[in-house]
Amino acid sequence: MIPISEPSPTLAQLRAFLAVADHLHFREAATALRMSQPALSASVSALEEILDTQLLERTTRRVLLTPAGERVAVHATRVLAAVDDLIGEVDRNREPFSGPAHLGVIPTVAPYVLPALLPMFARRFPHLKLTVHEAKTETIVEEVREGRLDLVLLALPTETSGLVEEPLYDEDFLLALPEGHPLTAEDAPLSRSALKGLDIVLLNQGHCLREQAIDVCREVGARATATTYATSLPTLVQLVAGGLGVTLLPESAVPVETGKRVRLALRRFAHPAPGRTIGLAYRASSARAAEYAQLAKAVRGAVRQRKLPVKVIS
Repeated sequence: MIPISEPSPTLAQLRAFLAVADHLHFREAATALRMSQPALSASVSALEEILDTQLLERTTRRVLLTPAGERVAVHATRVLAAVDDLIGEVDRNREPFSGPAHLGVIPTVAPYVLPALLPMFARRFPHLKLTVHEAKTETIVEEVREGRLDLVLLALPTETSGLVEEPLYDEDFLLALPEGHPLTAEDAPLSRSALKGLDIVLLNQGHCLREQAIDVCREVGARATATTYATSLPTLVQLVAGGLGVTLLPESAVPVETGKRVRLALRRFAHPAPGRTIGLAYRASSARAAEYAQLAKAVRGAVRQRKLPVKVIS
């Protein structure tokens, strides 16, 4: 690699040289570039000085490329073509809702909401090259802060500085119980105090849903069991259906998780029901912050159109 302190050919010098190489005539090359012939000659001479080699053989009647000049012309063509590609790519990505966008999603949202969002993104933003990365809250928050992700779909608030948070929807938690549990004998909404004395199974550490469930339990003096944990929401549902305890289930997950012939009962809580707010978060410093705010509006519309069992935030 050439040290930054060393003089290097400029793009203008390479373009001037290639024009002469194409026309083999200084006056015609200068006309093509719309510059004066002395300025063109000076630019080519400067390039020869920087490369410390003669590129052109000048006679009174014609201009010829030296062997070194022929090789430099090949490389210069590649360099300028690459620069043109770079500029074109930037121009295309400067168009709203185009180019790559890396979205992080927490596991307790991805399976239930992405089926509503991905078709909408493909339809409304066809030039947006969306990639999805599923991971726990701590991981995707760190990755969006470090720039490895552009925006994240997760439970709010993140309590992380430097991020803009766009609330999308609120959803209730339902109490999931095994069939035949004593609390299934009634239909009336439950008080949160009903959690006292129950064996509450949770997700493993790192899932924000686990912390939210613990907070609900703490409010009423209930305690989660310390012996049974699950790595995913489907596994958590299976543990409950198998009689190992009860759990709090986000309502958006109910259509998917109860549609698998799982022996599960659900009870609602009395108002105000425990729940969570799901939203998008992205760096406040992002050059595409205005676009991401528009994407948040589109996501709200897709969730509303899909009629997910949540309360969309206007």
